[in-house]
Amino acid sequence: MPMTPEDSIHALGLWHGAVEIFPITGGITNRNYLVSDAVKRCVVRIGTDIPVHHISRANELAASIAAHAAGLSPAVLYHAPGILVLDYIDARPLTAAEVRAPAMLERILPLVRACHHDIPMHFQGPAAIFWVFHVIRDYAASLREAHSRYEGLLPLLVERAGLLERAAGPFDVLFGHNDLLAANFLDDGKRLWLIDWDYAGFNTPLFDLGGLASNNEFSEEMERGMLGAYFGAPASGDLWRRYQAMKCASLLRETMWSMVSEIHSTIDFDYSTYTSDNLARFERAFQNFIQD
Repeated sequence: MPMTPEDSIHALGLWHGAVEIFPITGGITNRNYLVSDAVKRCVVRIGTDIPVHHISRANELAASIAAHAAGLSPAVLYHAPGILVLDYIDARPLTAAEVRAPAMLERILPLVRACHHDIPMHFQGPAAIFWVFHVIRDYAASLREAHSRYEGLLPLLVERAGLLERAAGPFDVLFGHNDLLAANFLDDGKRLWLIDWDYAGFNTPLFDLGGLASNNEFSEEMERGMLGAYFGAPASGDLWRRYQAMKCASLLRETMWSMVSEIHSTIDFDYSTYTSDNLARFERAFQNFIQD
């Protein structure tokens, strides 16, 4: 009989005394558990490489170690193939509504900027590049090979991705988190933490900023304020258009990520609804982009 995640956790040999294991809900590329023994509490992340999503656990580990060294993320306590054990932070994940609050965004942006500039100073070993337009084209190839129910839509989506790639340059290259969902920010009451480095890699900062805005449904006023605060100057016409292109690309990638997950994921999550919601949001953002 195959080992359950709980069996794998008990078998680690890290624990002192009795062990309590509680599933942490919300993960859609990993299974996460809060584990307590007589002396400590940890978060255990269980998940193997996911090539179809460009997820390498070796890259996640290296990014997690660098993020802790940069002061952004909890410490890595142990790792083995398919298992990552992290120090537990007594904190709660943010909601999209909280991210949209001006005072919270003022706290978030320094964390994002530190991710972009500080993590490369600590990162060791081969590093990934997360190029969203390559990811989109690769997702399209995977969906065609699987005869996805979205197969007829793929030529249009790939064509639009090409238009966005041409519009989004020239590109600065920094170190990106590349998955700035609200729940990946933790608030312990004193400071914020940034977690979950599955998609970390070098990228343009506009992708993280566009993802932060699109994942948390910023208004245009909030987007312009975010860009002004991040770059230290009002968003020019050129920067605004490049940013809008990357925001659209972020939404398209999230949509196609979900299309692929409908086929390949074994995690209990309503990917079909998630695909529909993100496809509608991408369509609105793209229409606004081409009408500007």
